[in-house]
Amino acid sequence: MVDFDAIYEERIELDSTGCDDSVVVVPDPIIVRGAGSMTVFGLSNKFETDFPSSLISRVAPEEYQTTIEQINTVLKKTLPVNAKWLFCGCVCCCCTLGCSLWPVVCLSKRTQNSLDKLLTRENNRLYHKLGLHWRLSKQRCDSSNMMEYVLLIEFLPKKQIYRPD
Repeated sequence: MVDFDAIYEERIELDSTGCDDSVVVVPDPIIVRGAGSMTVFGLSNKFETDFPSSLISRVAPEEYQTTIEQINTVLKKTLPVNAKWLFCGCVCCCCTLGCSLWPVVCLSKRTQNSLDKLLTRENNRLYHKLGLHWRLSKQRCDSSNMMEYVLLIEFLPKKQIYRPD
């Protein structure tokens, strides 16, 4: 008969390396929202430069500031051109049956690709060594059903080594 009141020691199954990879706790990602006055296809013309308090002791404020400035520089160069093409595309939309909006879509994709390349370069240069990963992500706006692009700063999980006492 089984003794229901007995307390048994829980055994943790380890893989061949002696590590328990089943439970890894990482903090929630940090979201950096667009702070610009103009948004084209969900991409704002600049991002917040305020240093998040949850990055204290993870990354230097100067490094964070440099990365945000690089991102804002790419946006400053590309989004005004996208906005001009969007205006022209909207003016000619009825005559071209919507085909005049294709240049704006292509330019928007090119801007996203430029930002992805910049973030990949910065991740490889610095942030992966610090246990962080930056990426551009699409999320719903808080106030409406519209989508916006935000910067996600994710914490990379560290392997925890199990050491029996």
